[in-house]
Amino acid sequence: MTDQSKELPDDVIEKFQVMHEFAKAAKNNLNKNIFDYVFGGAETETTVKRNRMAIETYALRPRVMRDVSKMDAGKDLFGMRLKLPVCLAPIGSLQQISAGGGASAAKAAGRFGCAHMLSSVCEPGMDSVAEAAPDACRVFQLYVRGDEDWVDDKVRQAQDLGYKAFAVTIDLDAYSRRERDLSKRFVTAGRQSAVGETNQARFNWSDVDRIKKICKIPFILKGIATAEDSKLAVEHGVDVVYVSNHGGRQLDHGRGSLDVLPECVDAVAGKAKVWVDGG
Repeated sequence: MTDQSKELPDDVIEKFQVMHEFAKAAKNNLNKNIFDYVFGGAETETTVKRNRMAIETYALRPRVMRDVSKMDAGKDLFGMRLKLPVCLAPIGSLQQISAGGGASAAKAAGRFGCAHMLSSVCEPGMDSVAEAAPDACRVFQLYVRGDEDWVDDKVRQAQDLGYKAFAVTIDLDAYSRRERDLSKRFVTAGRQSAVGETNQARFNWSDVDRIKKICKIPFILKGIATAEDSKLAVEHGVDVVYVSNHGGRQLDHGRGSLDVLPECVDAVAGKAKVWVDGG
């Protein structure tokens, strides 16, 4: 048991020992619409399945006869020491899952020594989350829902509020067909705010160059899935190439994240950090 787990109620520690117990509790407690929003993907959900398949088929080569009596999984990130090299990925409309929304997630990440990435379509906003978790390793992630001045203002706000890095999601030029949601006519707040929005679709490498000129904290591009775009990201000075397919929630019939990771790492060639999520 970790020191952090001692802060949790005993019933929480007892209830949640393995991952499927979290999923079962979510299904039992969340509204059906919210549950399908969380667990669903785009169209046939083929990319969702491939994400999982890529993980399941990954084979390990165990080495033995090593002294592993003293292990440290910690990692220095953005000038902070993490206990685990893990960042809680951004989730839009998180407040519909848990009343505390992004603030609760940021506080939990800080308590357990992980990083947290706050979505720009999550409540509460970046200022409230910064106040709730001032000592956490906080990253702000932006969906481009405004013009150049609007984006640049978000960069400055994140810096002023002590966020350690600034990320832009680049795989959501158009909102996908998430058929679980459509079949129930369920629309999240994040999707409502995207209606009629075209700024994300226009976002390109010249915007990256502009942001780099004013961004004084590490800059992340989230949603890269090819060697070609990984190389371009490095050429434009991106600090972190975040390999992701949006959890299979955007482009159906894509490749699993772990399937594309090797080519992206090779293309970056050590010139930037590479992050990856389960999708």
